[in-house]
Amino acid sequence: MIWYPYQQMKTMQAPFEIVDAEGVYLYTKEHKMIDSVSSWWSVIHGYKHPALNEAIIEQVGKFSHVMLGGLTHEPVRKLSDKLQSFLPGDLDYCFFSDSGSVAVEVALKMALQYYVNRGEQQRTMILALEHAYHGDTFKTMEAGDDEDYHFVLNAYGKSPYVVHIPTEIAALEQAFAQYHEKLNCVLVEPLLQGAGGMRMYDVSFLQRARELCDQYGVLLIFDEVATGFGRTGNRFVADLVLPDILVLGKALTGGYIGHAVTVANHKVYDGFYDDDPAHALMHGPTFMGNALACSVALKSIELFESENYMDKIARIEAITRRELDGFSDPRIREIRIMGGCVCIEVYDSETLRGYQQFACERGVFSRPFLNYLYAMVPYVISEDQLVTVLDCMKAWFSR
Repeated sequence: MIWYPYQQMKTMQAPFEIVDAEGVYLYTKEHKMIDSVSSWWSVIHGYKHPALNEAIIEQVGKFSHVMLGGLTHEPVRKLSDKLQSFLPGDLDYCFFSDSGSVAVEVALKMALQYYVNRGEQQRTMILALEHAYHGDTFKTMEAGDDEDYHFVLNAYGKSPYVVHIPTEIAALEQAFAQYHEKLNCVLVEPLLQGAGGMRMYDVSFLQRARELCDQYGVLLIFDEVATGFGRTGNRFVADLVLPDILVLGKALTGGYIGHAVTVANHKVYDGFYDDDPAHALMHGPTFMGNALACSVALKSIELFESENYMDKIARIEAITRRELDGFSDPRIREIRIMGGCVCIEVYDSETLRGYQQFACERGVFSRPFLNYLYAMVPYVISEDQLVTVLDCMKAWFSR
């Protein structure tokens, strides 16, 4: 029996069974639905994209996977080279893994060991954000701040290793004044906090974080698993403020296969590059650098560049703002729009009960959570399809 995610199995509604998918559409036996959430924000090119399919098929004809321990291969080498040229600054060193959560774990491990290798073993603390979500593995849960997902950690009590602050510069400065000697990193979802409620904040917070990290010798980590590849309206938020470590996943492979990468700058990498074997990064996911994932990621990045995806994202944001301009309802607390993300936050989660079925009947797949009705559509969506998604959201409040 399948154990489904984020569900009480005893009371959950039966999930939609998908029999086919193409473009922006998911197909059940009875319904054709626009996927308004891009399969947890990853399927940026839509489903069954011929170029991505071809990349997978071509690689399968050679081999699907070999370990990176003692072996290497062309797809992982090409993807590393591509990311080195594609990403800003000196983010040049790629450590691959099989999911975003694991990739954040790797980043946190890098940050801790970077200072251990330097003999600064007192730097055991992480500065993170309130309402943060970085994954469901244990250290990412500890760095997160969302009890709706991670309440199980209450069994351990408050962590002495993580400080959570709001996205306010005064709180950031106060935290550095109090903890800077113990901090090894600042970990953030830059500009857009996803599972914590699609919360959006200003780039000035990140700019100040960069300044303080430089001043006090602390590493800055951007978790761009959700925000990378254009979701905020920027290619990467790292284009605006340069972190020391960047984490990518989800859209990295166009949503085809689980894969992620933790990208370090020269300073971090050099902190491990040594004659002492104890200074090596002792980490190695079985499927890191998977050849199928690397092949499809290369093609995904090629599509992103060659087909002007940043223009597509700007068009999505403009249409969304146009269609929701002036829209309001007493039950709505706030409407937030950034790049390829729109969120309608309501006061009471009961307001959204039944929306998923309502949307399905109108040709839209949606998955509201808590107080948040949102859309993160595939970038290949047409204007008519996007308007259908937005009209469905508005219709819920006018029914």
